[in-house]
Amino acid sequence: MHVVVTGAAGFIGSHTTERLIAAGHRVTGIDSFDAYLYPAERKRANAAVLAALPGFRLITGDICDPAAVALAITPDVDAVCHLAALAGVRPSLAEPQRYLATNIVGTGVILQRMRELGLQRLVFGSSSSVYGAKAGDLGSISAFREDDPCLTPASPYAATKRMNELQLSTYRDLFGLGVSALRFFTVFGPRQRPDMAIMKFLDAIAAGQTITLFGDGSSRRDYTFVDDIVSGVVAAIERVVPGQYELYNLGGTQTISLRELVTVIERVVGTAARINWQPDQPGDVPITFANIDRARAALGYQPTTGVEAGIARQWAWRQAG
Repeated sequence: MHVVVTGAAGFIGSHTTERLIAAGHRVTGIDSFDAYLYPAERKRANAAVLAALPGFRLITGDICDPAAVALAITPDVDAVCHLAALAGVRPSLAEPQRYLATNIVGTGVILQRMRELGLQRLVFGSSSSVYGAKAGDLGSISAFREDDPCLTPASPYAATKRMNELQLSTYRDLFGLGVSALRFFTVFGPRQRPDMAIMKFLDAIAAGQTITLFGDGSSRRDYTFVDDIVSGVVAAIERVVPGQYELYNLGGTQTISLRELVTVIERVVGTAARINWQPDQPGDVPITFANIDRARAALGYQPTTGVEAGIARQWAWRQAG
């Protein structure tokens, strides 16, 4: 197939592009190299790796720009994998309008281009943040299921991802678009964004710097290694059906507390952490926890890399780089 990957130079996008090409597909990537959350040089390094792969073409441009999107999404495209977005819960509290502009308008530009060309296969990178905060004791909360109405996202970022899901559902109803919307649960691994917890903690603990933890350390996350996520993404690209709308959780299916996560990183790095404790932050949720029954049945999705093994691989990559 000829697949367009938006956000191709990013963390998940670059891994997805490599896997698609390894599977024999042709990929056109589009990326704006936005330096909002981290230096653009990191994305350019990812793009340099991709540029050496046969069958890869890169368009440098913003998904909010119809002309750039038209250069990437051409009539011979079989499927679009839409991963480009402004990510991050806490930054979205500071600049919610920026998130709306990129995540909602940009997705709208992509949908309109697909509609113009009659393209009907889209895989979308959504987020576990759409589930919002779950009430109750952390030890008794059930794994999140896709049939949850997701009416209370806890941040502007989460709200944009839920809005995106509704955008896509509307295009299925009106124009026959086939959609697989994938709710990613806290992805980590080599090339992870430096503003995310595991990457920040690895670097700081190794350097003997103080890390800041929010809350009492009991919050829990379902961390998912990037190779497992990419397996789900590629399976969705190869299976998405015109006229059908599907939601899938892609997670690791196990949760780990913030305190336990720091202990694992200390063990991997071989250095004790210096911790600055701060109150809970607005927008944070107490737990994320994926039920993957639907993805397992439809996509053959099965995560294989646990948190400690994945962090060890991420640390090895960091040391080599």
